[in-house]
Parts: sequence; C-alpha cells; structure tokens
Amino acid sequence: MKAALDAKAREEGFAKMRVCRPDAIPDAAGRLAEFVDKGRHGQMGWMAERMHWRGDPATLWPEARSVIMLAEPYTPEADPLEALELRDRATISVYAQNRDYHDIVKKRLKRLGRWLLEQAPEEQIKVFVDTAPVMEKPLAEAAGLGWQGKHTNLLARDLGNWFFLGSIFTTLDLPPDAPEVDHCGNCTACLDICPTDAFPAPFQLDATRCISYLTIEHHGPVDEALRPLMGNRIYGCDDCLAVCPWNKFAVAATEMRYAARPELRGPRLADLALLDDAGFRAMFSGSPIKRIGRGRFVRNVCYAIGNSNDPALIPAAQALVEDEDPVVADAARWAVERLR
Repeated sequence: MKAALDAKAREEGFAKMRVCRPDAIPDAAGRLAEFVDKGRHGQMGWMAERMHWRGDPATLWPEARSVIMLAEPYTPEADPLEALELRDRATISVYAQNRDYHDIVKKRLKRLGRWLLEQAPEEQIKVFVDTAPVMEKPLAEAAGLGWQGKHTNLLARDLGNWFFLGSIFTTLDLPPDAPEVDHCGNCTACLDICPTDAFPAPFQLDATRCISYLTIEHHGPVDEALRPLMGNRIYGCDDCLAVCPWNKFAVAATEMRYAARPELRGPRLADLALLDDAGFRAMFSGSPIKRIGRGRFVRNVCYAIGNSNDPALIPAAQALVEDEDPVVADAARWAVERLR
C-alpha cells in the first residue's frame, strides 16, 4: 500500500512522500512554548491560542495512526536575490508570484486522499496545508522528508528548500520512515544574509524581526529601525532560502501555476502605489497576497519607496500622505522624508 501510495503521490505531482506517527515530535510542544513565551510569535496570536493542538498532533485527531508528509516544489527559474538591486521595483517572495499554493496543494492532497480511501474504504483521512494547527516542518523531519535547517525552514538533500508541505492524517497504519538528521554542518549562509538579524541563534527564529512576518503578518506601522532594512521587499523575503547550498539539488517546479506572472516580476513601485482597494483585489485575485489587504500592501510599497534612494518616486509617496488608512499615510510620510 505504501509503495503504491508513493507512486500515486508522484503521479499527482508531489516530488517526495514520507510517513511518521502522530506522536513522532515529542519535543515540539516545549519548543513552541519557549518560542511563544519569548514573544517571538509577535502578533500571530493563533500560535498561542492553539498550542495544545499544534504541539501534539495526536490530540488534533486521536484516531489517526499515520501522518503522510508530502513535498511539492516551487523552485524559481531565476535567482530572487538579483531583484533586490532594482530599487525602483518591488520584490515579492517566489511562492507568491502566481496562484495561491494552499488551493493547489490541497486539491492535490484531496485527490490523493480519495485514491487512498478507494484502496482502503474502511479508513478515514484529513488533509492539511498550512492553515490548521499542524507543525508541518517537525512532522516532515520526523518522517524523513528533510530536516529543519538553521533558518528553521525544511530542506532536503534531494530537493533543496524550495518546496511546499502538505499532510494527510489517516487511520490507516502505514510503516513509518526513519527521521532525517541535520546536514547543515558548519554552514551559516542563511544566518549571515538575513537583513534584520532575525535569527537569535542557529535553528531559532525571532519572527518579530523577520521580513516575511513584518510584510505579511504584522499589523500597523513597522518599527522605524527595521524599515530601512526591508529594502524593496514588499511581500515576504527569500534571502535565507536563496543562499542555501543544498539548492544545487533543487527539483524544478512542474506546476505552471507557480511560475511568476509577468506583472509580478519586479513590478514598478510607482505603479503599485496607485492601487486602490478595488485595483488591489483585482490584481491579486487568486493570489496569497490578497489576504493582507490593500492597506498593509501599500504600506510595504511605501517603505520600499523610502528605501529606493530615487527622488523621482517622491510624487508616488506624496500622493499617499493623506491616505484614509493612517498606517499607509504614516509610511508615505516616512518615505517622502527619507527621499528628501
């Protein structure tokens, strides 16, 4: 059954599949509690509210006997670090340059799950993609899919680190795989490149300093000390992923809906600053970017304009200093003052 499931998973487009038990991550609860106790989760209150489920997958669905972990690559065609030099343009995290991966991966998981139930009709399944209180990365490590690197993201010797994770919890008792071990060695490339020093130590992340958190999860104004460090990153940050040496083994993405839309390959900051709510929703329909809303998005655009060192962008920021969203107005004023 497991061999047939692996073959079916690859047929569906997944690059790798491994299995673990729901109780395979006994240290996760303590690590999560320490992360929250130190306030490193910032405004992500949902991490604290659901710790009892997140820290122990066995409590999420006690009937589950196996967790099937799957990887789906979204490897970029070009080096995302190159776009950081185009200061009058925006950089958007690779995973968000086209369709929302939640929808694509979940549909794939459901198809695979339906096939599994056809083979074992007496069993049950639940599928998860990043939106439930499931610690995918520790589970994936326990299943042998890869390991959590010093940047806390999952990477694998045969995949690099450009891949999404999905999980299928099932009552079917499948033989588990051996957990993966750390293969980072003495490398600190991911820690060294971080623009905001968001890693207090190897294998630890302070989300409140991470640009991905600041541009996506953080509501309100960003600390003025951090704004200059954000550069032209307006949605997410790929720096620590992009420098990982294991990416020399990265698998090419096969899903065309992950390929960057032309209009999101280095869009002009001046154009993005013009977006009203309707324009924002139209531009990012079906995109993960849509969920942060026009206000937070244009706030990020203003910070990027302020970091552009391009006085020609002053009018774009000036037009927003009286924006009805006070956070956008604050960011626009900061940009204008910085450019002047």
